[in-house]
Amino acid sequence: MNTLLIAPAIMVGIGLFFGTVLAIAQRFLKVDEDPRIEATNELLPGTNCGACGQPGCLPFAEKLVAGEVEPGQCTVSTDEAIEQIAEFLEVDADRAEKLVARLRCNGGHLQASQIAEYRGFEGCRAAAVVSGGGKGCAWGCLGLADCEAACTFDAIHMNSNGLPQVDIDKCRACPDCVAACPRDLFELVPLSQNLYVQCNIPLAGEAATQLCKAACDACGKCAADAAPGLITMRDNLPIIDYSSGGEARPDAIFRCPTRSIVWLEREQFQDQESRKAGAV
Repeated sequence: MNTLLIAPAIMVGIGLFFGTVLAIAQRFLKVDEDPRIEATNELLPGTNCGACGQPGCLPFAEKLVAGEVEPGQCTVSTDEAIEQIAEFLEVDADRAEKLVARLRCNGGHLQASQIAEYRGFEGCRAAAVVSGGGKGCAWGCLGLADCEAACTFDAIHMNSNGLPQVDIDKCRACPDCVAACPRDLFELVPLSQNLYVQCNIPLAGEAATQLCKAACDACGKCAADAAPGLITMRDNLPIIDYSSGGEARPDAIFRCPTRSIVWLEREQFQDQESRKAGAV
């Protein structure tokens, strides 16, 4: 009988010992959390999207209170919320320039050739793994709407040409679409950068245009017409360097034979064709 009681007694003793150790540690080693962290976190949107560069809103709030980041780095919050946080923490808002998601492809159903009909799971990532979705261009948008499904803010919708269209008023520069695209076609860029290359094919001449009518054929006319140093050709594609000091102007797009380099005004982000179709 005594033997049966020994084991439970040992377990109880061990539990009491470690419980006492933990209680003492809690009493003397406790680190008090700055109450401003929770208050700041409540002012953040709570989306945990990572657009600020942190893994979530709470880590961002901790960095804010520590003075390591600025409130304006949260691209998801409204201007009013940013000002509230700045006022609460008594710091400058430092609102950064608005970033938007842009797609490095303009080859939808009407431009890109199809070499097969894809029948499988409706998703870009699945199609890319299985057969490339049947699209002739191995570098272009697959058009199966993974980005639309992933967008936290309902800012992306597929247009009638089978390409994702970004609503810049809703876009909060979170990296959802960037992570969702299996061909890495989305990127986040400042809204003011109107000159943009909508092609990702590293081929030249007919090798590119046979795959897609909107492909860059590497003619180099945009680089010749742009300000010195603004555009250089690399791997058969124009690379725009906004830090070069050269002014970006619409002149660079005028002689492009395929319209693969474009000048994007604000209203051009909207899918006007789809809106007209929806109004009928």
